[in-house]
Amino acid sequence: MMQDVKDKPKRALAAAVQLPGMSDVEFEASLSELRQLAKTLGFAVVGTFTQKRAGFDQTAYFGTGKRQELRILAQDADVIVVDHEISPSQARNLEKETGCEVMDRTMVILEIFHRHARSRAARAQVEIARLGYMAPRMREAAKLAGPQGRGRSGVGGRGASESRTELDRRKVRDRISELEKELAAMGAERKTQRARRQERPGLARVALVGYTNAGKSTLMRALTGNEALVADKLFATLDTTVRALHPESVPRVLVSDTVGFIKNLPHGLVASFKSTLDEALEASLLLHVVDASDPGFERQLAVTEEVLDEIGAKGVPRILVFNKIDRGGDEAALRALHPGCSVLSARRAGDIAKLRETVVAFFRRDLVEAELFLPWSAQNLRGKIFANCEVLEERAGSDGASFRVRGEPEAVKRLRKQLGPSPKGKPGKPA
Repeated sequence: MMQDVKDKPKRALAAAVQLPGMSDVEFEASLSELRQLAKTLGFAVVGTFTQKRAGFDQTAYFGTGKRQELRILAQDADVIVVDHEISPSQARNLEKETGCEVMDRTMVILEIFHRHARSRAARAQVEIARLGYMAPRMREAAKLAGPQGRGRSGVGGRGASESRTELDRRKVRDRISELEKELAAMGAERKTQRARRQERPGLARVALVGYTNAGKSTLMRALTGNEALVADKLFATLDTTVRALHPESVPRVLVSDTVGFIKNLPHGLVASFKSTLDEALEASLLLHVVDASDPGFERQLAVTEEVLDEIGAKGVPRILVFNKIDRGGDEAALRALHPGCSVLSARRAGDIAKLRETVVAFFRRDLVEAELFLPWSAQNLRGKIFANCEVLEERAGSDGASFRVRGEPEAVKRLRKQLGPSPKGKPGKPA
């Protein structure tokens, strides 16, 4: 049962079984992440409990002897947070033996997503994921309950023999279907909005991707000059934010943030949040943000790459951005291991300026330089030149002004068509 923890923080015990083949470093990194997830949910982590086993105990996750130790330790806790997805029977038996509420890793992540979702689309996606998580558990719970868990036969519905559990499952399926239709309609609306953005001349797209808590929101705020939520919590932001690069450049660059990735993120959640990850698919450039101060950044980097491959973004060009270098990390070693990467602190203006130059340079690769002539009689079109191109030089002449500009080929072609031919043999004077 997911409960409200706003009034008084619950005391949580982080618990995990270390399976063969998992190194101590990997195991501790996963436990550290679990503790951070619990903190994000509002729990106060009071301890950690682990066991090395060849496999999970089918009855209650931990072995019999270890459960006795856990029972004593759990006297100082309200909830046990398990670092794997476990079955309802395992969770129920563990609760009976310890007297504590038990939440597995997937349940914790789902609850975090539920609390942090703000937009209509994100809330619908979270509900689908939660229902999908609960549906198989309802079936297993019904099996465990036996005949006493079945409802009495009645008149109406799909049939007289339909049980209460079957009715509940049907309600879940119907609700998921309803939500999926709503999401499809919202998806069509978003697609129209994105098409309009893409039709605008001089527009480029950048998406920030990376492990949750890598500093994407801080970087987003620094690059765009807009306030964005910055919190030392996992999944602090779920809804996609789109802002223009500031100061604005030619071409105009839109920057979007995406939901953070995490180790063992349930596949249902990856699918449910594909709308936020779609920003990565539509972008011309990805900024893959990595926490340089985290000793386990290589694992985080690998997780992000795996998820990007899953959603089909493998071929999108990217710049590896090692953030939080002011908190730790070896800059020289990072540059040697990852040539072409950017190493910075999102809190240092000079570092952000350099990254901005790198981003703008990427989108200027395909720009062309051209000469445009604007007659004095058509000065109302002057604004269009500055809006669609970077003006490198302006010269005044007797018939009008000549501009040396840099812009996208299509934008320059469109402007030439609107402005008409340039007069010959009349060089202008520098303005």
